[in-house]
This record gives sequence, C-alpha cells and structure tokens, in this order.
Amino acid sequence: MDDTLAGRIALVAGGTRGAGRQIAVQLGAQGATVYLTGRSTGAQRSEMDRPETIEETAELVRAAGGTAIPVQVDHLVPEQVERLIRRIDDEQGRLDVLVNAIWGAENLFSWDKKLWEDDLETGRRILRLAVDTHIITSHYALPLLIKQPGGLVVGMTDGTEEYNRANYRVGFFYDLAKTSVLRMAFAQGKELAPYGATAVALTPGWMRSEIMLEHYGVTEANWRDAVAAQPHFAISESPAYTGRAVAALAADPQVARWNGQSVSSGQLAREYGFTDLDGSRPDCWRYLVEVQDPGKPADVTGYR
Repeated sequence: MDDTLAGRIALVAGGTRGAGRQIAVQLGAQGATVYLTGRSTGAQRSEMDRPETIEETAELVRAAGGTAIPVQVDHLVPEQVERLIRRIDDEQGRLDVLVNAIWGAENLFSWDKKLWEDDLETGRRILRLAVDTHIITSHYALPLLIKQPGGLVVGMTDGTEEYNRANYRVGFFYDLAKTSVLRMAFAQGKELAPYGATAVALTPGWMRSEIMLEHYGVTEANWRDAVAAQPHFAISESPAYTGRAVAALAADPQVARWNGQSVSSGQLAREYGFTDLDGSRPDCWRYLVEVQDPGKPADVTGYR
C-alpha cells in the first residue's frame, strides 16, 4: 500500500466481481477510502446467481491495506442510490472518484440473434442494467463530486470509441449498451468541465474475470493453460490491470486531459507505466485490430 490517494473518497458502483472488484482493491491499496456496492451479499445473491459478494471484495481491499465500506445497493432503484450518496455525504462530506462499473447482464445477451429474433424484454433488461444504472448513479452522485474541483468519473465499458465505431459488438443490445457508456462519458465530460471535474470511459481488454476463468476451466494462477484451446487468450489481462488504470487516473493531477475521452487499460499502462500482475503490459485493442481481427495466427510478441 502507498498513500497516493490518501484522503480521497471513492465510490465503486458495481464492486462485487470482475473489474469493479479490482478497481476497489487498487484504489484502496493507494490509500483511498472506498465505498463499494453491489446486490450480492453473504445473505443474498443477485439474479446472476454468482458466489462473489461485496463483503469479499471489502476483505480484499482491507488485505491490500485499504479502507472499504460495502453497501448493498440495487442501482436501478433511485431511492437506494440517493440514500447511499446521502450517507457518503454525511460520513465523508465529499466524493472524489465515482466508478460506474455496474453491468450484471453477462448471462443475458445473445451472440447470434438479430434484434427481431431476440427476446425484447431481455434486451430491455440489458439496457436498464448497463445504461439506466449509470445514469441513476451519476444523477445522485455528481452534485457531491463537484463540491470541490478535481473529481473523476469513470464509466466502465467494453471497447474504445474508435473500435466500437468500426465494429459491430456481439449483438444489438450489447452493442447499444456499450456504445451508450462511451457517449455518456463524452456528455458528462462536457457538463463537468466547468466544475473542474473529469469524465472518461474505460475499457479493459480481454479480461480474466471470475466468469471468464470458469469458462476456460482455469484459475488466475494457471490461466495460460487455456491458451492451447484459445490461442488469442494469450493477450488476456487480469482485472487488477484495469484497477491499476483507474488508480493511475485518480492520482493524476492532470487527469483533465482525458476528459470526455475513451481510453483502454493498455493505453493507460503505456502512459502511466503500471503493469499487470505478471509485469507485462498487454495492449489488447491494438492486438485485436492488428492480429486477431485480420485472422493472423496468435502471437502476442510486442503486444504485452
């Protein structure tokens, strides 16, 4: 742990698992006090029916030397979000970093159905989970964040603006959800700039989340065993890489240079000098464009 972010107050909305979990850990490891939210607790699981809980994330933050405050919140319920922000204001009087990492639709989107073939209610649920949650959370949190200059809002998505503009992402609802987060960062950046605050959209690369590791039947310790079955998995990165990207943004006194932009973990690693857990700097989005998408043989040389 270091104290780079000592005295800073962060809210990681959607900190139960995946990127959100490690964003909370890495912010805490640099001294921030981290409020982390999710629907899954030791007593209750969300509709995803996964074993990870916000209490487990809090323990990981504390093990890294940080201060963690887990709060069960459904970010589709405005009253719960409003109550959360009021609590942060009452307890801390400020909010320096807001991370909208809420997703929760991993098991809902289709890889092959067209818009007219997909289940409409399921698709609308994806948009509510991926878009409405971010809007509701920012609506209540931003008045507290702009009380002092220097605030940072990070919207987690999948794909950079440049990549998503040129590529159709999986299916209609997934594509719309992830592109919406990019535009939300742009719009919030315009509204926050006069208050000295910054909004960015951040994408990890091929991230080894708990669900992804399970899919390939590996753990973080032996993830390379999956490369034989899926050679391009060699470019994958741990969730900690994204967490370190957010921590680097939060610690940057010149973070406003990124305002309204779309950035990736690999791009920020080059800029700030942090690495993934294995000491490498995977640059997944450049790899996708130059190697995977053109159909070239998997080769991460020069990309991590």
